[in-house]
Amino acid sequence: MTNEKEIEGLLDEIEAIYDRNVSRLRDALTAFAKDGTRPEPDASFSYPELRILFSPEGPAPTPARAFARLTQPGVYASSIARPRLFRDYLKTQLEHLTHDYDIELTVGQSASQIPYPYVLDGDLELEGTTTAELSRWFPSTELVHIGDEVADGVWDLNLNPDRPLALFDGPRTDFSLARLKHYSGTAPEHFQHYVLFTNYVRYVDEFVRFAIDELRRDDSRFTHFSVPGGMYERGQLADAEAQIAAGTWRRHQMPAYHLMAENGTGITLVNIGVGPSNAKTICDHIAVLRPEAWLMIGHCGGLRPSQTIGDYVLAHAYLRDDHVLDDVLPKEIPIPAIAEVQTAMYRAALKVTGESDENLKKRLRTGTVVTTDDRNWELRYTLSALRFNQSRAVGIDMESATVAAQGYRFRVPYGTLLCVSDKPLHGELKLPGQANSFYERAISQHLRIGIETLDILRHEGDGLHSRKLRSFDEPPLR
Repeated sequence: MTNEKEIEGLLDEIEAIYDRNVSRLRDALTAFAKDGTRPEPDASFSYPELRILFSPEGPAPTPARAFARLTQPGVYASSIARPRLFRDYLKTQLEHLTHDYDIELTVGQSASQIPYPYVLDGDLELEGTTTAELSRWFPSTELVHIGDEVADGVWDLNLNPDRPLALFDGPRTDFSLARLKHYSGTAPEHFQHYVLFTNYVRYVDEFVRFAIDELRRDDSRFTHFSVPGGMYERGQLADAEAQIAAGTWRRHQMPAYHLMAENGTGITLVNIGVGPSNAKTICDHIAVLRPEAWLMIGHCGGLRPSQTIGDYVLAHAYLRDDHVLDDVLPKEIPIPAIAEVQTAMYRAALKVTGESDENLKKRLRTGTVVTTDDRNWELRYTLSALRFNQSRAVGIDMESATVAAQGYRFRVPYGTLLCVSDKPLHGELKLPGQANSFYERAISQHLRIGIETLDILRHEGDGLHSRKLRSFDEPPLR
């Protein structure tokens, strides 16, 4: 059985291989830009590779947890990007595996080369060189090597005799880490394990106030607040709210805000804006960080006459009219509710609202949420009304089913709590004056329910990761 010290040694070796090959690639790029020196034909710019050999002599153990399980004998392998960023994650996964299985762990060079754009951080002098020249002599981001075949269950053992060790390999991870920085305006290292998605900037304003208040508390578990263009900590908060409001967030399509805590146990809020395309995009990239959970908190149209503005909708099913995932996750595949998340959301609502169970049930409706890609669905009233009746839907938005489907697809626990902002089927449209009154009244409480939910889930541990999210032939690493 491999002990903790040996695992630490393996992780040190992975980091050493990665650092050495990144340094070699950067030096070669500098030499090429300076005088046209081409890299040696046998120069290795490879990602490190982690391999597990599992050859049981008898029946394999069946741990109770949903992940870190080996279902078939053989070799499991994956290239690893940015191993320092993923060290704690890898350590936890390997500790589980070595505790329950008799396996052999090895580290080496992978067949995947590190694309040169992923080592450019602004300090390399490459003026005078073109992308075409660099791509001719250095590994580049070839899309044929980047995909979600493993996550989508379409990987082929005939093409590679090794079984996948993880959902995402080195090239796929690096691709998303670069995109995350571009879209969110913040470093991947600042993303926390617990994520809130919202579709309106006023939730950001409220989150900023919450984060600053937390950092001013002497007993707060939070340590830093990362926002597009800056980082705040205790003692630097005098004009923080105004600085953040006037900052660089407008330059980024989906700005992220990170209330950071030890070991990544803080909270990340991402304003994904409106629409399923943005929702899919950001989930594609955050998924490589292997978050513990993500939740959608935003607005929806209420579809039942008994609902009132400001009521909550706790989704337990989704009608997927978003269309952005139909090719990779067909609409007939059910997206199940995750019991631990549903329970946590309801408990959080009870605590934050201070209402009794009986009173809360009068304004919190559990049911099906429709997610559409048509912002003006109201103009197709006859067709929409038929769909809503058939599905028994209670709310409609443009992001929730996409976020949930991506959580299902990438094995990230998910949930949705929406707030009714209008009732278009019943004559209550979202008009400016009415909307402003609703926002002032509801957003603070709604956001705090989401934050409290994540705090409850933080104490779930491994039990949060439901077997509902795992297929019969899963890669071992969560």
